[in-house]
Amino acid sequence: MTDKSSCAQDIPEAIPPAGSASPPPGSYPAPPPLTGAPLWNHGFRLFFTARTVALFGDGMVPVALTAGLLGAGRPASSVGYALGAWMGPFAALVLFGGVLADRFTPRRMMVIADALRLVGASVLAVSFLLLDDGPPLGEVYALSALSGVGAALFQPGVASTVPRVAADVQRANAVLSVSEALMSMAGPAFAGAVAGLWGAGAVFAVNAATFGVSGVCLFLLRLGASVPAEAPRGGFFAELASGWREFKARSWLWGVITVWTVYGLTVLGPSVPLTAVLVTEGHGSGTYGALMAVNGAGSVLGGLLALRLRPTRPLATGALALLGVSVALLSLGLGLPVAALGIGQFTVGAAFAFWLVMWSTTVQTQVPPEALNRLHAYDVAGSLLMLAAGRALAGPVAEAVGAQKVLLVGAGLNVVVVAVLLAVPAISGLRRV
Repeated sequence: MTDKSSCAQDIPEAIPPAGSASPPPGSYPAPPPLTGAPLWNHGFRLFFTARTVALFGDGMVPVALTAGLLGAGRPASSVGYALGAWMGPFAALVLFGGVLADRFTPRRMMVIADALRLVGASVLAVSFLLLDDGPPLGEVYALSALSGVGAALFQPGVASTVPRVAADVQRANAVLSVSEALMSMAGPAFAGAVAGLWGAGAVFAVNAATFGVSGVCLFLLRLGASVPAEAPRGGFFAELASGWREFKARSWLWGVITVWTVYGLTVLGPSVPLTAVLVTEGHGSGTYGALMAVNGAGSVLGGLLALRLRPTRPLATGALALLGVSVALLSLGLGLPVAALGIGQFTVGAAFAFWLVMWSTTVQTQVPPEALNRLHAYDVAGSLLMLAAGRALAGPVAEAVGAQKVLLVGAGLNVVVVAVLLAVPAISGLRRV
């Protein structure tokens, strides 16, 4: 796309002065800062609205599926299968989504993705509203998979859109992080209330409307081209391979992702299901819901801190914040009272939100625009697969050695991960743009 708007700005590639040394292979000059442009310009307002409304809708889906399938007399396992039907296509296709976003613009792919998810949610809404026994399970699984395809097309474009609609990338990411935290609490709560009053069909109807609003906002968004019109394009798999070369050329990028794959498998993945099991068995599902709300409140604080703090070495500062994860794991592993569990969940929420803003901002400002969608897709795919594997292995390992021991070991591994991130000069020494 070559249409431009005075409100949504491109980030041109910086041109080194004559006689300056050429950048090393695999590196690009940093884009010059955009000064004088407010955060809440027309382009960012549209993008913020699209993301906030869509995240609100995403939070409804697990509640809607659970209420609809169980209410129709389906087995509890069907809920897991339906969510798995979403996860599979997303994990399998997100890399291709990154290539498509680079080839056909992220805005176009995100609009198509919202259209796919609008169709899927609308069909589920009609089926749950009109059929007494609910839709056939095959239909639910197929439409969940369609939504996963839409997410795979949508997600890669998020990273490259932020620096093109916001002059202050870190501030934009922090605002989006706060919004995501609030929507992660509001979406499920709203879905639960609507499902109790009018059923799962009404929840899916609202969910479909959120994708409609998101798609309209993104359709109205006007962005200039992130890649010069004369830039040569290779074949589909050639571009996928090119993205891999760009990924390998940045030691700080593949270094963090490598550490993160181990982290997701051994710490982050197991922590989610084991937290749910220990808290629910020990204190009840109501307490677990309250602790998740506390976690969301901590995420809001983390986003607000990222609005204020601008560390010179963002990855090093973000890694230090991850020490807060150990607080939550220790409180659970040691069987501390509910008040201590609340402190742990608040701390881990704030720690993760702050890290994610530092990480997202670093990637968006250090990676060239023409490769950002593909590199972000590699990031998402690697992290997602290891998180899923960690969650799957959590149950068998916990049965063998005990859930609390797994969490205590995870607390120690978390400290090791932070130490590794700080010990690698390419990561800890990377300076903000």
